Amino acid sequence: METTDNRLLLEECGGKHRVRISVDRGGTFTDCVGIFPVEPTAKDPSGERVVVVKLLSEDPTHYSDAPREGIRRILEIATGSPHPRDALLATENIESIRMGTTVATNALLERKGEPCALVVTLGFRDLLKIGNQARPKIFDLSISKPDVLYQHVVQIDERVTLVGYAMDPRPAAQNQSDETNVVVGRSGEHVRILKTPEWATVRKQLQQVFDTGIRSVAVCLMHAYTFTAHEEEIGRIASEIGFTHVTLSSHLSPRIKIVPRAHSATADAYLTPGIRRYVDGFASGFDAGFGDIRIDFMQSDGGLAPVEHFSGLRAILSGPAAGVVGYAVTSYSESEKISLVGFDMGGTSTDVSRFGGEFEHVFETTTAGVTIQAPQLDINTVAAGGGSRLFFRNGLMVVGPESAGAFPGPACYRNGGPLCITDANLLLGRLRVEHFPHIFGPSEDQPLDMNATRALFEQLVADINAEMRARHTAESAYQNKAVEEIALGFLQVANETMCRPIRTLTEARGHNVQNHSLACFGGAGGQHACAVAANLGIRRVFVHRLASVLSAYGLGLSEVVHEEQSPAAAIWSNEAQQPLLARLEKLSRVGCRKLISQGFLDSQIRVQRFLNMRYDGTDTSIMVPESTIGDYQLRFESMHQREFGFVLRNRRIIVDDLRARVTGTLSKVKSGQVYDELKSLQCRELCEPNTHPAFVDTVSVYFQGGYRPTAVLKLGLLNPGDVVRGPAIVLDCNSAVLVEPNWVATVTSTQLVLDNTPVTTLDVSTHHISTEIDPIHLSVLANRFMSIAEQMGRTLEKTSVSTNIKERLDFSCALFDQHGNLVANAPHIPVHLGSMSHAVKFQLDRFSEDLQEGDVILVNHPQAGGTHLPDITIISPVFHDSRIIFFVASRGHHADIGGISPGSMPPNSRELFQEGASSMGMKIVDRGEFQEEAVRHMLLEEPAQYPECSGTRNYRDVLSDLKAQIAANHRGIALLSQLCAEYGLEVVQEYMAHIQHTAEAAVRLLLKETRVKHPTGQLSGHDFMDDGSKISLHVDISEDGSALFDFTGTSPEIYGNTNAPPSVTHSAIIYCLRCMVQSDLPLNQGCLAPVRVVIPENSFLSPSSTAAVVGGNVLTSQRLCDVILATFGVAAASQGCMNNLTFGIPAIEEGGVRYEGWGYYETIAGGHGAGRDWQKGQDGVHTNMTNTKITDPEILERRYPVILHRFMLREGSGGTGMHPGGNGCIRDIEFLEAMSVSLLTERRVFQPPGLDGGGNGACGLNLWERHFEHKDKQVLNLGGKNSVFVQPGDHIVIMTPGGGGYGK
Repeated sequence: METTDNRLLLEECGGKHRVRISVDRGGTFTDCVGIFPVEPTAKDPSGERVVVVKLLSEDPTHYSDAPREGIRRILEIATGSPHPRDALLATENIESIRMGTTVATNALLERKGEPCALVVTLGFRDLLKIGNQARPKIFDLSISKPDVLYQHVVQIDERVTLVGYAMDPRPAAQNQSDETNVVVGRSGEHVRILKTPEWATVRKQLQQVFDTGIRSVAVCLMHAYTFTAHEEEIGRIASEIGFTHVTLSSHLSPRIKIVPRAHSATADAYLTPGIRRYVDGFASGFDAGFGDIRIDFMQSDGGLAPVEHFSGLRAILSGPAAGVVGYAVTSYSESEKISLVGFDMGGTSTDVSRFGGEFEHVFETTTAGVTIQAPQLDINTVAAGGGSRLFFRNGLMVVGPESAGAFPGPACYRNGGPLCITDANLLLGRLRVEHFPHIFGPSEDQPLDMNATRALFEQLVADINAEMRARHTAESAYQNKAVEEIALGFLQVANETMCRPIRTLTEARGHNVQNHSLACFGGAGGQHACAVAANLGIRRVFVHRLASVLSAYGLGLSEVVHEEQSPAAAIWSNEAQQPLLARLEKLSRVGCRKLISQGFLDSQIRVQRFLNMRYDGTDTSIMVPESTIGDYQLRFESMHQREFGFVLRNRRIIVDDLRARVTGTLSKVKSGQVYDELKSLQCRELCEPNTHPAFVDTVSVYFQGGYRPTAVLKLGLLNPGDVVRGPAIVLDCNSAVLVEPNWVATVTSTQLVLDNTPVTTLDVSTHHISTEIDPIHLSVLANRFMSIAEQMGRTLEKTSVSTNIKERLDFSCALFDQHGNLVANAPHIPVHLGSMSHAVKFQLDRFSEDLQEGDVILVNHPQAGGTHLPDITIISPVFHDSRIIFFVASRGHHADIGGISPGSMPPNSRELFQEGASSMGMKIVDRGEFQEEAVRHMLLEEPAQYPECSGTRNYRDVLSDLKAQIAANHRGIALLSQLCAEYGLEVVQEYMAHIQHTAEAAVRLLLKETRVKHPTGQLSGHDFMDDGSKISLHVDISEDGSALFDFTGTSPEIYGNTNAPPSVTHSAIIYCLRCMVQSDLPLNQGCLAPVRVVIPENSFLSPSSTAAVVGGNVLTSQRLCDVILATFGVAAASQGCMNNLTFGIPAIEEGGVRYEGWGYYETIAGGHGAGRDWQKGQDGVHTNMTNTKITDPEILERRYPVILHRFMLREGSGGTGMHPGGNGCIRDIEFLEAMSVSLLTERRVFQPPGLDGGGNGACGLNLWERHFEHKDKQVLNLGGKNSVFVQPGDHIVIMTPGGGGYGK
């Protein structure tokens, strides 16, 4: 090529400002793309050259900053002139620089940000330590949670609250803004100022922090989203003192919910100073002209921001966001409107996303344990990348989440690393040693080490074959697997793992995944794209020529974005519409002025307006874009119907926020050009690839069925219109694309387009496998079973309406075999895990031959496999040829099913009827017909027949949630049917049995190991409920790994409500066994196969049919776990309680008008017991049998007439010991109206015991502070279980128990 073709046209443009540079700084590599004008040629008439530079992000022996080094190399190529490393980089030829960086992400993951302080309202010092109180992994006994980001907390003695409350059924209270202490917040809500800070005290507090050396501070006060004055004054004082970075939550993220807002403010204070230092260091390597260059940074929302506006909070998904922009612009066509799934597979993880014409944003996400409240592209990350490690555990092949990282890397990297996905691809011939850079070994000049990979695989395969043979009595029952078969199996497991989040983004949100194309990028994605697409039924894959650097390329295609947002608390109506639209227009003008000040013309600016809308009484909001018809309500209802499957016609619509997204466009690229090119291409198939100039070699590659000859071709030498039929490997300088058999690749000027032939579609059975156990198919199907249960859960979550199910996530979904045995249960609520099988088996016996296709059963009675009455189970049999082949079931905690108290969680119930509606089993759907009259009778009429009882107080929501459970089951049936179509019914049923046998083997191994530590096999333990009732457990472990769990000696049935049906005991046993296995294990009926359980009849663990049980599910279940774990010597007791609090107001009548009542229910975290294998019990977290979230303090005060004065850790409540127990919590609530309050708690008498010499945790304490006019308050101890009627000004203070300590 001529010299003028390669270098910047200096003569034409004067050598000035013509090179556009985009840089994506990743954790391992930095990708740089430079675009500059060159002499047009016949082959490339574009007149532009694209240069790619890829280099290590850290290489201190050669350069100090990777992005600057990449820019230097691009300039040398563009100008043909040297740019010495030791000189300031000349900027005269640079037009613009756009950057995406993982600096903020890495600082967050590694906890290497700026030391900072959090300034928060008095009483909330531990707000971020407690968070939403849920633990990340329900089977992790150590409960690992990331540390908070701040070093110091400053509590400000200030307080504001909202006037009125959303749940008030009466007409809106009169305007109280004329009161001197009431102001109107910027959301339009009236705010009462209860306490103004003493500013001199605030200054002193901040000065003390400053004197410790901290220079960055985050400020987040209660209700600052609407009332900003206190935060702004604190910010002013902090700046005067000398803090160099001050983040105000009210400016950063003006949205309700203090927990994510405080997390966001802290993250910004923690990350932004480091970002600033990085930018300054980057700029220091350029000459004086750097300030004249346009420098933009990619934000997590997919938009660019000028360097001076770039912050740490908006940088967390900087790199992945640019990749989404890259594939959206290059592969989506406005005319074709075929949605895309983004598939970005890197070294340690895979990012998946979706684009359907508009970028899909989320506004609250969790990264590295930090909840971020800011617009981000909806990108899901799964821990499966090229460096993900391969394991064989408990009879299953497992990929990740552990990663070998860049060092030591995979086994083939010559650093003694473990087997990884990269090794599997190498062994199978999909990754070629001869075409991979020779950069390994001590001298960094060696190729990949195939011998190391093969040696480790041979050892692993020998171990797998030996273990699988040991599981069979007949040698012929298992055929040894070859090394290649196992390697391919691991890739199949990895592919299925990566498919699960894609199904979440598509099918779980109302989109058919088969109607999408896959856009593949990232260094490792090309080797898996065809297989992942085939698994999902996707027929087309786009692989851009710059796929390995698409994030960098996408930066050059991105728009500059400025967002303006303002809170609102408006009810949507004709009257409210115009003021809201006027506010939106004002926000839009502000955003436009910002971009105009950056040099954009009006013609380059586009405005998108949004209203954040939700139904009254729910927390699930939708960001609704302005539509062409201009009706936000219709658009909201349409989006709600698609996302959640229903609309609520008679429910008010609330507008929470207004948002204007203003974009400035500089890119000239037209989206979707690849479709136009495909239509006009004259395609020609390479019938003899070895005669083509792009041909490199023919190699053997292993696919299903064996090795096949596979052509290797260079992408750079293929011409537009060339068609390559698989199998083939297409090489780029930075990646390789595997064209699998039955796929064809069409080359265009910008893309490699892979199309699937009908042979591999999923409309016929595509997996012809034996029913004999196979570790590969066992692992793949275990993933599929779990995926079905998870998708059922997502369907239930999105179609339900109640707070309990939709927001607190108090539900579970599961699959069962034809006998009612649990096969797969998504990790939802532990107390549901082992008990639903009892319910399914009971109904199978109860209805016997009376079950027909289309029937759905409702059950909640404790004698029929229920736990307590609010937990209603919906069971659907699955039929094939008129016989039952499976069951699916869902269980949800319903807000109110009647009884003697609102919420159906009475602390003083003595008989089952007092706790609400019950059913031993009824057909809620009979042959496809919904039986609403029978449901109404059960929920409304039957409970009201008993003295002092009523039917459900919220029939509408309960009915909606029951229908949501039916919809979840229907989803499960459809997915099981699809699975049977792929594999065949007999195979699916046999593998359901195999997966149970696998779990059984793992539990037997655990029990055998326990017997080795206790040679007699005899273990025993006991504990007491607060009323003195004893739980006694004796475990007798046999040499074959079976065990007897004998509860003989347990106290009789209680005339109270802490009785627990046998299903609860089985749940506790299966949960504790699963936790003690301590490795990946599908929880199913097999876990209990080696266990025989003896529960004495008429004990409070096996009560009569009329016994009250509401406390058994939420209290006794926790005590059972404490006893089991202590008996095995694994962990000291946790708080042994769920701390159930309910309050509410019954229906009232004023002025002849009847107003419906309302109720609220929450469970409160406590201390976690320490154990032998972890250093300390976790503070303020839910443990063992529950994991529900708690309502955000600001949401609580907006909805209900209460003030939350304190929610903090109870210091010193954890037991002492070598490993201390976790601390409980203090929750102090003031009530602003008269109402009933109920407490159902335990561990108020007996302390949570320590283990092996560890100290006991502190007992809990429930106090009622009664406030009287003109006299001192009265403090009363309410005990563990009580109901009271509070008056305005009264407080309920709940101090939850601590966890026991471990060891002296």
